[in-house]
Amino acid sequence: MKTTVSILLTISGTVCASAQSADSTDSVSAKELKEIVIEAPKVIRKADMDVYHPSKSAIENSKNGMQLLNNLMIPSLTVNDALGSVQAAGQSVQVRINGRESTIDQVRALLPETIRRVEWMDNPGLRYGGANYVLNFIVANPTVGGSLQTVARPALNTAWGFYMADAKFNVGRSQWEIGGNLKLTNKLKNHRDYSETFIYSDGASLTRKETSRGGVMDNTFGNAWASYSYIKPDTTVFMVEFGMSHKFNDKFSYHGLLTLDDGSDDILLDDIHGDKGSTPGVSLYLQQNFRNRQMLVLNFSSSFYFGRSFSDYLERVPETDSYLTDIHTSIKDKNQAYAFGADYIKNWKNGRLTAGMSYIANRNRSLYESLGGALFHQRQDKVYFYAEYFHRFGKWTATAGMGAQYTDFLFRETDQGNHTWSPRPQATVTYSLNQNHNFRLNFTSWQSTPTLAETNIVPQQLDGFQWRVGNQSLKTANSYMLTFRYGFNLPRVSGSFGIRAFTSPNAITPLLKWEDEKLLTTYENSRGLQNLSFFLAPQVEIIPNWLTASGYIQYRMERMRGTGYSYHNNAWSGNAQIQLMHYGFVLSGQYMRAQRDLWGEKISWGEDLNIIDLSYNWKSWQFGAGIIMPFGKYDQGSKSLSKWNRNEQHMRLNMRMPYVSISYNLQWGRQKQGARKLTDVNADADRSTAGGR
Repeated sequence: MKTTVSILLTISGTVCASAQSADSTDSVSAKELKEIVIEAPKVIRKADMDVYHPSKSAIENSKNGMQLLNNLMIPSLTVNDALGSVQAAGQSVQVRINGRESTIDQVRALLPETIRRVEWMDNPGLRYGGANYVLNFIVANPTVGGSLQTVARPALNTAWGFYMADAKFNVGRSQWEIGGNLKLTNKLKNHRDYSETFIYSDGASLTRKETSRGGVMDNTFGNAWASYSYIKPDTTVFMVEFGMSHKFNDKFSYHGLLTLDDGSDDILLDDIHGDKGSTPGVSLYLQQNFRNRQMLVLNFSSSFYFGRSFSDYLERVPETDSYLTDIHTSIKDKNQAYAFGADYIKNWKNGRLTAGMSYIANRNRSLYESLGGALFHQRQDKVYFYAEYFHRFGKWTATAGMGAQYTDFLFRETDQGNHTWSPRPQATVTYSLNQNHNFRLNFTSWQSTPTLAETNIVPQQLDGFQWRVGNQSLKTANSYMLTFRYGFNLPRVSGSFGIRAFTSPNAITPLLKWEDEKLLTTYENSRGLQNLSFFLAPQVEIIPNWLTASGYIQYRMERMRGTGYSYHNNAWSGNAQIQLMHYGFVLSGQYMRAQRDLWGEKISWGEDLNIIDLSYNWKSWQFGAGIIMPFGKYDQGSKSLSKWNRNEQHMRLNMRMPYVSISYNLQWGRQKQGARKLTDVNADADRSTAGGR
């Protein structure tokens, strides 16, 4: 797209008047601009975000919000529509729709024609609750009164696929929505490469190597949702949402043959673990505008979890019925979470004040069926306050704020617990040389509270040697990050380059030690993790509007210290994508190398993947075909560095899966705009984790 001249931006009024458009609505109407056609830059560098405007071809070749996001090819993002994931630099991305915290399913349900722009924030403010990255979809008023979206994507060689349907209906100022999806993974073949060496406290050692005898993975889950929204423009927004997610079967089953270096007989191994359950939830939202550019936002959400996690670990001598190790763990959870948040926003010509608070309560009840029905209760409460001020000084902008988090948790059966106050300062300074070049220095901090699995003191046996037990003396961990970033727009090339420094001086990490001939995994507030990253994220228009390439590459150096250890790790990670789009066809290829993370005494990595996809758009239909992992081997694994247990594991799934996809979008009538939330609170019920090796 051509660069917008400043005179037209002046005519367009408040298109770029707010540095954070989630705090304001689009005030440019078709009537104001009926004789002017503005072609916005593909990316606009703002003080606190990058704004991407979808091109006409990107919209026409998309049938839902995820496909449009993929077609935007934002360099820092790894978008996988087939697997339903969005990541940045190997970390999670908080997705929002008009400022409302949302899910990948809700992004998928967006009509591409309604998405006016996508805001990418790699330094989100305090009101985003410590998110690493935020992706905000700004959705405008559709021109139809209802819509039906359907997607089917089955694999051709295994029981794997994704299916979705979503419908929206409008009457006056009200909108109703109902939808659901199903993610199917049934008996996907797998094996693992694994070897381990145990070093006892007296110096003796034992090495065990596995020969895979195969296994399968099941991961089938579904979601259903319904919502109602009432919108009185520029005055009131009210929303109520109901949702239900259900894991039909999330199970990993592996079989192997263990060979020991001490001359003992080989051992047959069965390792089975997983969980299943349901999570219903509800949320309420109210936004009220007042005079003098003031706004009050109230939000409530709640979720419940009813489910079971299980683990079976068996070792026996071949051709015998004698079990050397026979471990069965079953935990039944009935957990609940509640969250309430309130935010006040006040805008001036060159400034903005945002202040708010939130309260999150978790109540967890775990029944250990494998321990004779032992019952345990955990209570956790978090209160968060913050205030943040943004101001513009010509080409300079500055944001400064302070948050404070109070965390309290208690175990009823032992009457043990802990409580902490943690400050959360944050500041950003940005210098915009012009619309195509800016420099940003950002400092941010956040806290991580101990999870249910990390604090539960019930001993769980993992295998013939290893046990796991939580630590109820854990304290909330603090993290700090300083990032310098340069964003640039050049002819046919745009992107960013930066340096990031991170430290978590009291990170909560696993700790291994021998106790009574048992290798025990517990948890501690470590001596800290520090890392330094260099990253480059370019996008190149090889042939404008036809052929585009984008990517992200990161090199990270890190150090981890804990009780009795100090480790270093250097690694690179990233993703690359190339896309050819013309005459309704979209051909894309993607490669992803997962980040290698040092945490505690272990280096772990996610999925290394590559995908090829071809789609064709015809009227309301989209037909596609692709293949996951056409090249190389699927790899997900870890490497233990502990002096007591050195091991390396590579999980290999049969992910070379060709698939086909069919999408259909039907629109009719005059549709109401989706409600715009400017803030959200999240109530996720915690859950137990059964021990597994």
